[in-house]
Amino acid sequence: MTGQEGWQSEAPELVRPYVITKGRGLPDDGDLSLITLVTAAAGQPQRPSRLSPEEQSLLDLCSAGYLSVAEIAGHTRFPLGVVRILLASLMEGGHLMTRPPVARARLADKEILEEVLNGLRAKFG
Repeated sequence: MTGQEGWQSEAPELVRPYVITKGRGLPDDGDLSLITLVTAAAGQPQRPSRLSPEEQSLLDLCSAGYLSVAEIAGHTRFPLGVVRILLASLMEGGHLMTRPPVARARLADKEILEEVLNGLRAKFG
């Protein structure tokens, strides 16, 4: 058995993340966390032609409305780091807008809930 028989080449459609991101580094976690909401910027009548195919696909995905960074990574099946780098690049170009995630609602006070429950029990038995 020769060494060539057990060897399999990589799929030709596989593109390394370094090539997709053009060697750029990760943005700060505060800028694009997993739950940061992203959408296409308003007032962009035509798409710039100088964007890579991956950036174009992200822009198409984000033009439907707000999605979290994690959702975008799931839809595109790109590694999360690659998605964050491409989104940061599109934000710098003015093609995307971000919004912090919706703050978690404050929990109701236990005493108020007990008063409501006691009032309902008194009224309806």
